[in-house]
Amino acid sequence: MDASKIVRHIAFVASYPRYRDLPPDSAPEVALLGRSNVGKSSLVNLLATRKRLAKTSGTPGKTVTFNYFETDAGYYLVDVPGLGYAKTSRTQRNRWAADLTTYLESRESLALVLILMDARHAPTATDREAMSFVKAAGRPAVVVLTKIDKLSGNARTKTRKRVADEMKSQMIEWPVVETSATARRGREELLNWIEQILGPTRSSQK
Repeated sequence: MDASKIVRHIAFVASYPRYRDLPPDSAPEVALLGRSNVGKSSLVNLLATRKRLAKTSGTPGKTVTFNYFETDAGYYLVDVPGLGYAKTSRTQRNRWAADLTTYLESRESLALVLILMDARHAPTATDREAMSFVKAAGRPAVVVLTKIDKLSGNARTKTRKRVADEMKSQMIEWPVVETSATARRGREELLNWIEQILGPTRSSQK
């Protein structure tokens, strides 16, 4: 199935500051989870084939709300608060962490988690914790390696091996997709995985 034909339009819906503010469960939701400045907004723009749909920033910790984007394929992309927050109060960080935990554990509409990792680095402690938490929450996931254009072929191979080793150590079997917003790479493969994983979810909701 050609995923580039499945998703033709993505539109921003709204930002919600707290979990309690989220709209009622409805269409399936695909969450973008990752460290601050890993490229979540850039990935949304890549999938939408638009440069400025989601605002990007060079300053880590800018995503502090749940940002909803509606696709014409019948699901939402949800850019969730970034991990590894910028300088702010401990109270604020704890609030974001609690809301994100509740979302990942309890949100009925959450059908898939995209775990974003910067391909230039080996999985960090935060990346490993995110993988462990998503596994414990029982959520399907796809590991998305961002900024792959920054690496040579050998470096990409090393990164894939490091990620594979980490998943093996956690007894996880998830797809891994290489992406680059700059080189416009990985869109079709990622959308195909999303469609493949969401298919049974849609069927169970009928």
